[in-house]
Amino acid sequence: MADDPYRALVLEDDLDAAELLRLTLVRAGFDVDVVGTTEAALAALGALARGHYDVLVTDIQLPGESGLKLLPVVRRLDPTITVMVVTAYPTFDHALEALREAADEFLVKPVDPDELARRATELAGVARARRATPRRRVLAVGAHPDDVEIGAGATLAAHHAAGDDIAILTLSGGAVGGTTSVRQAESAAAAAVVGARLVHLDFPDTRIIPAEGVITAIEQVVQDVRPDRIYTHGAHDRHQDHRATHEAVQIAARQVPNLWCFQSPSSTVAFAPSRFVDVTGFVDAKLQMLAAFESQSHRDYMQPDVVRAAARYWARFGTGHDVEPLETVRASETPADASALRASPADARTPFGTDHGTAV
Repeated sequence: MADDPYRALVLEDDLDAAELLRLTLVRAGFDVDVVGTTEAALAALGALARGHYDVLVTDIQLPGESGLKLLPVVRRLDPTITVMVVTAYPTFDHALEALREAADEFLVKPVDPDELARRATELAGVARARRATPRRRVLAVGAHPDDVEIGAGATLAAHHAAGDDIAILTLSGGAVGGTTSVRQAESAAAAAVVGARLVHLDFPDTRIIPAEGVITAIEQVVQDVRPDRIYTHGAHDRHQDHRATHEAVQIAARQVPNLWCFQSPSSTVAFAPSRFVDVTGFVDAKLQMLAAFESQSHRDYMQPDVVRAAARYWARFGTGHDVEPLETVRASETPADASALRASPADARTPFGTDHGTAV
């Protein structure tokens, strides 16, 4: 850590408390910056490269907006940063809200300096480990604006929190359901919630035909994004564009190792998920994405209570409080590096540590 010390951003409006936090962290080996407002904190995070700070130490009671309200914005700016909430107001409501907003630690003033230093060091180590983990490249493909967000919005929010690279490909402008310029702007706003790159094409709404340039267009995006996983529509769907998108993606993404299909409002009873993604804590981000589609807010399936109810329903098949279901088309993995085994034949083992038998 001497060559690359941990870095902390302290958000505290009380000058004495801020100085105490700064000194404690400096003595623990941190490089520390101190700001007194949420605006200054966001400016510091936005001005520097993602991953510059390992830990954000923030109070709750601040001038203007609460420190807790800052956390979702912080997560969008840097999904890998860890957050420690330090407050003199240890109410249950504050603790619950901090947990909901994904704070990593909640300490009550007066804080023991040794405890603060220990926990901050642990959290900084977590942030560094997150950045050391290879980032997944995720591509979500929808026929129309809001398709991806409805089907896999919380899953994409979870990927964003993990620091993964996300791209959203929308094949049509959604002219049948509204004004294309409006819907494209809404799509851009929704993509920004999870830091996704948006590719918005203009194939005709309700008349998407795989052989008429759609497969080629998807292939070009796949070549550019190089995803290791794709989320898209399923085959069991009443909407012809959804089925066409599913067919086109299967062909265009034939070399992508992982392909899953999300549920749409038009999915039939034949939709049969086999993967249940725990999205506990990310439904609010999904609702924020859906709220961007103001032109579609009159639709029943866009209502927050319906979205929450669906996530709770599918949780009966998973392990989390909220779940998004996916049909598996293809899920590939490599338990061991075959080149490493070939390099050391005398040391060869199956991926499961035994000398005999065939790994399946």
